Amino acid sequence: MADNRKVVKIKEDNLGEVHVADEVVAIIAGLAATEVEGVASMAGNITNELVSKLGMKNLSKGVKVEVAEKTVSVEVALNISYGYSIPEVSEKVQEKVKSAIETMTGLSVAIVNVRIATVDMKKIRNNTFVITADVV
Repeated sequence: MADNRKVVKIKEDNLGEVHVADEVVAIIAGLAATEVEGVASMAGNITNELVSKLGMKNLSKGVKVEVAEKTVSVEVALNISYGYSIPEVSEKVQEKVKSAIETMTGLSVAIVNVRIATVDMKKIRNNTFVITADVV
């Protein structure tokens, strides 16, 4: 491989090899997590927040993966929507992330840790969105 990203071989046969970058695994995890009802968004660090404000999308925002051989450990940081059960949403995120990574890559997911960074206060009241803004 020409670049410096960490990659893992997921397949090898008479036609050749298939490698997946750890960034790809992180993107799969992030997309899977955001599909769960109650997840408002992925949480990120200040660099990710600046990148998103500039209009660039970082699909692995809030996700850290460690790939060792054929096993993956995942940490996701997310913002939960107000009114949802944190334990229930977290469990659904763990299941969805594990399933997505294993299905798409064939890698085995050892652990999915979830960190709730904040509660998103946007909610629907009488079919009208009530949006709150951060005070700077």
